[in-house]
Amino acid sequence: MGAFLSACADKYRLAGDYHALHRWSVEQPGEFWGELANFCDVKFSQPADEIFVAAPTLQAARWFVGARLNYAENVLRHADARPALICRDETGRRQQVSRAELAARVRDLAASLRAAGLQPGDRVAAILPNGPEAVVIMLAAAAIGAIYTSCSPDFGAPAIVDRFAQTAPKILFGCDGYSYAGKRIDCRAGFAAVAAQLPGLQQRVLVRYADLPDEPDNIGGFTDFAELFTGELLQEFVQLPFDHPLFIMYSSGTTGKPKCIVHSAGGTLLQHLKEHVLHTGLRDGERLFYFTTCGWMMWNWLVGALATGAAILLYDGSPFFPGQQSLWQMARDEQVTVFGTSPRFLRATARADVFPDRTLHLPRLRTILSTGSPLPAESYDFVRDRIGPVVQLCSISGGTDIISCFVLGNPLLPVRRGEIQSAGLGMAVDVFDSSGKPLRGQAGELVCTRPFPSMPLGFWGDPDGTQFEHSYFRKFAGCWAQGDLAVMTDAHSFRILGRSDATLNPGGVRMGSAEIVDPAMTVAGIADAVAVGQRTAAGERVVLFVVTAAGVELDDELRATVNAAIRAAASPRHVPAKILEVADIPRTVSGKTVELAIRAVIHGEDVPDTGALANPEALQYFAHRAELAG
Repeated sequence: MGAFLSACADKYRLAGDYHALHRWSVEQPGEFWGELANFCDVKFSQPADEIFVAAPTLQAARWFVGARLNYAENVLRHADARPALICRDETGRRQQVSRAELAARVRDLAASLRAAGLQPGDRVAAILPNGPEAVVIMLAAAAIGAIYTSCSPDFGAPAIVDRFAQTAPKILFGCDGYSYAGKRIDCRAGFAAVAAQLPGLQQRVLVRYADLPDEPDNIGGFTDFAELFTGELLQEFVQLPFDHPLFIMYSSGTTGKPKCIVHSAGGTLLQHLKEHVLHTGLRDGERLFYFTTCGWMMWNWLVGALATGAAILLYDGSPFFPGQQSLWQMARDEQVTVFGTSPRFLRATARADVFPDRTLHLPRLRTILSTGSPLPAESYDFVRDRIGPVVQLCSISGGTDIISCFVLGNPLLPVRRGEIQSAGLGMAVDVFDSSGKPLRGQAGELVCTRPFPSMPLGFWGDPDGTQFEHSYFRKFAGCWAQGDLAVMTDAHSFRILGRSDATLNPGGVRMGSAEIVDPAMTVAGIADAVAVGQRTAAGERVVLFVVTAAGVELDDELRATVNAAIRAAASPRHVPAKILEVADIPRTVSGKTVELAIRAVIHGEDVPDTGALANPEALQYFAHRAELAG
């Protein structure tokens, strides 16, 4: 970041600080994104005629017009003997794939896909664990211009069909099984059920990940993954326009049919390079880990880091198996430089006292990234005090919608407790009140007021763009609204308070669920919590649901302690009307709390897609509760 700032400051006569660089990056998008592409050495087979073409609407703007490139070719450009993939799972299995080996496997599979008749724009779908096979398949699809889409195998078959059936893949890859928390799970019946419901599917490919024994009735009609590797290599990566579709991602689906979000090859590549190289400071030869499944955008983000020359660490399994220290020990053993996780994992690590005597030495670790939900202030204390004051803690926030970040870490700025350091370069991020006026120091809607290249191309199956327009541009004319409730400080840092569609509004006061949940979680005896709004005859009231630690009873004394913590950290208005106990809290497979699904259940409404939840059975704890009537 410092080198890029220095080069741009000299060339464009900018002040030598990040805020001047950011202001220039949004005011002169053609200059900025062009300089970024040069700085990151993006490989174009044909340069752009124009880098940025403005339009009457944000979504109609065009980027790198006339340019041609291939995403996979850029990601695989470091083809030598050094490691590209280091793959670990909870069973203790370890694989290492060099850059040259990865490139060869990708070209081999790409040649087979092309021989099978796949053309640019055809869809390739996968239901796979987080292992090397998924990376090879994704990059092979990109190499020939196919569009890749994936789900994690822990999604239920109906949830996967809800997603893949909309995009009609020609080829489907699936695993025989996987392990989680010490259990081996057979996926073959589910894979067959999904394949049977996909229109236009031409081939089913079985990846033998769990080494399950064959049974007469569970493998018929599948091609074995190993058979697709013939030794014939793709000679030329297909060169495509900058805005050629690369990925189809999916919204959560917990409040309606999942939306199929289409992302471009060039926009994804350039945005990820910016975030990896400048905002994260990844260097050739470093090692990046992010705990994710193949059903979350952070997996795509992780794989994109190969373009920097860094190695990526893939992990499949429970983050706490066989013990609370498992991921940290892996980070030590594999000399991880950048460790990516979630607020929930950091909180669990702190509560388990994983570092009682600082015995787990992490000499290579310099950065911890956290996303998936707002990062509470006490997690900053934990990282500083128990992992080390020189480790940079970066809360990052964006979404599947843009397959990247709006706000994230910054190596040139201080880390402030409880805050996200800055808006990303090239991202004109602001916070608006309900009338569309900028807010400082108060909660409002997170928006982006200018175009950016990782904006989706649209939704699959939405030919006139009506649904896409409604999802992001209906709140404020000519402005992207992300759907997050946020605070922007006078120092241009940010706090994310939760989803704005889950905003709590007791007595007309808007507040984010994190403002209530975070202080509640500091109370001894509270293991988990979620705050939702309940409609009553008198208006909306806040109900806090908590999971207590083993052996702890939710009594009046504990309720009073929780209320006092919320009152001290926020205000008397934030104190919930009720605190009720539940056995578990439902989350998506990527660990996000589903406040809207909980709110639907307590109001007797249906939740359309529980297959996207890691623990859908938890919804039962919120239904027909007599305590909610009082």
